Amino acid sequence: MDKTAIKNYAVSARKKLIEAVTLKAQRLYIFEDAKKTLPSDAARERLRADGIFLSPAQLKARERLVSELSLEGTPYKPEVFRRKMEEVAYTWFNRLIALRFMEVNDYLPDRIRILSSVDEGRIEPDALRNAERLDYVNQRKIAELGAAEDINDINASERLYKYILISQCNSLSSILPGMFQKIDDYTELLLPDALYKRGGIVHDLVNAISEDDFSVENRGQIEIIGWLYQYYISEKKDEVFANLKKNIKINKDTIPAATQLFTPEWIVKYMVENSLGRLWLESNPNEELRKQWKYYVEEAEQEPEVAERLKMMRSENPIKRPEDIKLIDPCVGSGHILVYAFDVLFQIYNSMGYSEREIPNLILQHNIYGLDIDDRAGQLAYFALMMKARSYNRRFFRQENVPQPMVYAAKYDDDLAEFGSLVKVDDLGEKPVLPVELTFDDMDYEKKLYVWNFRSLLAQRYDVVVTNPPYMSPTPSQADWVAKNYPNSKSDLCVVFIERNFELLAKNGYLSMITMHSWMFLSSYEKFREKLIATKDIVNMAHLGARAFEEIGGEVVQTTAFVMQRMNTPDYLATYARLLEYKGQEVKKEAFLADVDRHTAKKGNFDKKQFVYFS
Repeated sequence: MDKTAIKNYAVSARKKLIEAVTLKAQRLYIFEDAKKTLPSDAARERLRADGIFLSPAQLKARERLVSELSLEGTPYKPEVFRRKMEEVAYTWFNRLIALRFMEVNDYLPDRIRILSSVDEGRIEPDALRNAERLDYVNQRKIAELGAAEDINDINASERLYKYILISQCNSLSSILPGMFQKIDDYTELLLPDALYKRGGIVHDLVNAISEDDFSVENRGQIEIIGWLYQYYISEKKDEVFANLKKNIKINKDTIPAATQLFTPEWIVKYMVENSLGRLWLESNPNEELRKQWKYYVEEAEQEPEVAERLKMMRSENPIKRPEDIKLIDPCVGSGHILVYAFDVLFQIYNSMGYSEREIPNLILQHNIYGLDIDDRAGQLAYFALMMKARSYNRRFFRQENVPQPMVYAAKYDDDLAEFGSLVKVDDLGEKPVLPVELTFDDMDYEKKLYVWNFRSLLAQRYDVVVTNPPYMSPTPSQADWVAKNYPNSKSDLCVVFIERNFELLAKNGYLSMITMHSWMFLSSYEKFREKLIATKDIVNMAHLGARAFEEIGGEVVQTTAFVMQRMNTPDYLATYARLLEYKGQEVKKEAFLADVDRHTAKKGNFDKKQFVYFS
């Protein structure tokens, strides 16, 4: 995978998209300075004078955009305008990379490429040249646009292509509503120009990144989606940290950019295999399955009394069928962890003789859940899971009712937007009821249902929680609430999430995370360690230290990955891999696989002042 090319494209695409949608808004006489924005009637007259004749639907879309900008107050503030432009930009970014992934892997229902051509060197997308074969467009509209097109009229060709592209997105909403939902029509109104021409956002995507990097056959997964997301917000992340030096604090809008960190693949496999895999093997021993999980850590040999106690507790394991397992990633990001959990669950179902075609449906319906504070990430996690399901079943999208991943982002609710999965749900309340009549203008029901779905996942308990949480102090607006609810871990959200995730776990459930290792040593976490050691079992740990992430240099981010269980077994002997001295992501992985620097220790050896597992 050419990560340099991927990064260059993503960084450039963000700039181009934000500039392009902003320019489109300005051409509609909607400006960052609200005082310059024209009211509807004046805008219509000015646009006509410019030779731009918007349809009634387009004029209504413009009104909706101005209305959205004014929700937080009139006149709207410049930062509200900028935030909306960025929202539209990332919506189109997500859609375009989704379309690219689908066309490269031949996942589009009609199998006609929408962004590129199968003919090498051809600029025009196949969908534009084969418009008469597309079943998702109105052929009368195609004929109308084609008849108006002069062979030298670039604008006419662009109008035709935009119509086809938007129609493709709307068509896909029936099977992929979480990515191609029929969203506010102003998003379509702000679609940039010159998409597939040289230098256009579609042309760049097709030519800057190798098809091989999108191919499921070559990678066996859709890792590129996560990298594109991380690189897309990388400049925003740099801006956030530059602002910190100017004493501009992180807030709920900048948390995603500040905390997004793509978890290395081997650490994802370590976490999932030793939590989800371990849970299944406890009640369903299977040597063939075990051999497939090369990052699985065998349990240390326990003293006879401890072994007998564990045997008794594990005999009470309620997990009898694969459908019984519930796994959540409460900080799902772009879905990297859930995608691998899908693979492991597929192996588990397959080992029990389930039909391979049936398994993807069962996983989405029973096993996997995801939450995130960032809507951009939530869309991509949703898409990643749908592509994973399609990779296992070629007929997945041809079903009458296509199962949808239970992945939600924190939106439409102030508490969720501020605290995400940290929100405690004691009373879920009644599920919103569909109104007798639902109009396009009345989105209240959809928003309430979405929030209820997010909160319903926080009201459940899970057999496995696996995540890479944010590494940062609570924002000023979070600090008091966090201190009140998590006084022992309040200094860093990654430690707060350790406590929170145990609250999400069912009895004897497994928690696996990668966090900063500060909770193991700092005096400010003494009470946290004391409670953890007294009430939970540490099963195993990969103590990574610095340079576990190839994207981060230096000694600042020092991490540890671990597996813990929500039960208390005195004298349990845990296994620790000490990888502090191995410099670099790949070197740490190889040391882990080589079983070097392995130690065992009972938690009774620790006290609240120290966490030493080696001699």
